[in-house]
Amino acid sequence: MSLYTEWRNLSDNHASQEEEIKFWEEYLKVEAGIYNEILNNKIETVEGTVAELAEKFNTSNEYIMGFIDGISESVTEEINLEEVEADKKVSIKIDLEKLYYNMVSVEAHWLYNLPGWEEILPAEKRKEIQKAYKNSKTIVKENKVGRNDACPCGSGKKYKKCCGK
Repeated sequence: MSLYTEWRNLSDNHASQEEEIKFWEEYLKVEAGIYNEILNNKIETVEGTVAELAEKFNTSNEYIMGFIDGISESVTEEINLEEVEADKKVSIKIDLEKLYYNMVSVEAHWLYNLPGWEEILPAEKRKEIQKAYKNSKTIVKENKVGRNDACPCGSGKKYKKCCGK
């Protein structure tokens, strides 16, 4: 069984809602600790085997796999999660702006409000990224063509006599 499958089983299969809540509280603390260390040390590339990273960040291989799964959309080079194994070296090159954007988009306030961001992305840039995310979710209705308006095809006829027939 792949490490990714082990992570999915660990994160998805819970006997009760209380057990699930407890699992995610524990995992999110570990994840925040990993991101805190990455941001405070300005690490843009995380390298090593999963086992080495687990030891470095004082956690399990499965939790490191969860971290890799979570950061996989914020990297410069695609990661095949199914190929990641405990003894296989990984090199994760982080696109920090994309990472911040993705943290905002999943509303992970405990991550995008970490103090380490202050030295990596200036306050203006963080606000700009947050605004870009909000704008990406804004729905803009297009103007409808009325039946008596000029046809948008440029024929000069009324819409009802041209393309609206």
